[in-house]
Amino acid sequence: MAKPYKIPDFRKMYPEASEEVIAVLRTSERKMQYQEYDLKRARNIVDPKTGEKMTIPSREDSYERLQEMAVQFPEENRSVEDQILKKIECEQLHKFLLELSKDVHLQTRRQLSFMPCSTRRSVRWNWRKN
Repeated sequence: MAKPYKIPDFRKMYPEASEEVIAVLRTSERKMQYQEYDLKRARNIVDPKTGEKMTIPSREDSYERLQEMAVQFPEENRSVEDQILKKIECEQLHKFLLELSKDVHLQTRRQLSFMPCSTRRSVRWNWRKN
């Protein structure tokens, strides 16, 4: 993109392309401009009743701009106790998931044992292929 808000003439660039393709190219170009310029730009609005000027800040800010403004981000300092508790919770969750998968496997085997022999063979064959 050379300039913001200037959509290139895709008809000249791709003369053999169909109208649908040109429409998609225009739409995608406009979406890219929106993400690259519109979201990062502050808007100035004048209230028609009072004549007061208001600035609406951009919806997206770059990291470089925040550094220029000397914005400090809070550090995520978790205590050692919190880290240990989180690790224990993760280990327990993993253990329960393993047990659950074993239970599901046993339950499936029990269900297979009550099926007729031909059905059981086809189910096992399909299960092994997957």
